[in-house]
Amino acid sequence: MKYKFSVLVPVYFNEKNISSTVAHLKKLQDLLPEWELEFVFVDDGSGDKSFQLLEEEHKKDKRVKIVKLSKNFGSMLAIQAGLEYVSGDCVGIISADLQDPPELFIPMIEKWKDGRKIVLAVRKDREESFSQKVIANTFYNLMAKYAIKDYPPGGFDFVLVDRKVVDDLKQIREKNTNIMSLIFWLGYDRDTIEYTRRKRTVGKSRWTLAKKIKLFIDSFVSFSYFPIRAISAIGLTTATCSLCYGIFVAINALLGRITVAGFASMMIIITFLLGLVMIMMGIVGEYLWRILDEVRKRPPFIVEDVIK
Repeated sequence: MKYKFSVLVPVYFNEKNISSTVAHLKKLQDLLPEWELEFVFVDDGSGDKSFQLLEEEHKKDKRVKIVKLSKNFGSMLAIQAGLEYVSGDCVGIISADLQDPPELFIPMIEKWKDGRKIVLAVRKDREESFSQKVIANTFYNLMAKYAIKDYPPGGFDFVLVDRKVVDDLKQIREKNTNIMSLIFWLGYDRDTIEYTRRKRTVGKSRWTLAKKIKLFIDSFVSFSYFPIRAISAIGLTTATCSLCYGIFVAINALLGRITVAGFASMMIIITFLLGLVMIMMGIVGEYLWRILDEVRKRPPFIVEDVIK
């Protein structure tokens, strides 16, 4: 039986990587001679020549397919858009910057043949700065502790999934979410392969701090009730402390021990409580915004063009 393997690659300002990435992916055919391959690139509103370079690659090799989004929707939604157009029995998701080794798909496919519907390439280390490692490890540790149990401590965005998983993800279509966490959340039989993520050598990463913060918030709001529970706990603790302080003040007033209250101490208490309230309102607002975004029924992404 001849299987089909689809490679899905989100693209955003990757003009310097396109030719080398396509060349590396094509080498998979030599390692999988009995397989049919397709390469689905999703241009996530790149403002450079990424789309034009992909068009040239398509003219040379019809296995290269392109999905062009109307603007930048983010890498998670770009992957979600690409899942609508992949046709393989299994699908590999990989970034366009070659920090993840495409040849690792071979052992991942072997695990898929053994019956695993999800095979995760988990980062045991990364050739990045100390600060980047600390931020990434903190995020994934928080995910494992407060959102999704047993989430890989090194995280993953390099993964191979079965056709059934693709069909399930197409049904979910959440807007503000982390599709990698969704893959893990589905709960199918899975396996992992550890690797060291390479240092980026070509081009500049567009994975900005703002996008990392948004992904962090999306992940927690989508998969954890911890923020809401934390609000309840803080509110209960604050109310209890206020009650105890009120009783203390009342007793001292009855005993005639109250002197003129200081302005500084009063302002400290007021500003602290107001700050606490604003933080709580902000967290609740994150949930309300996502509810509004879902009920408006706008499509999560807009496909401008498809080249098959």
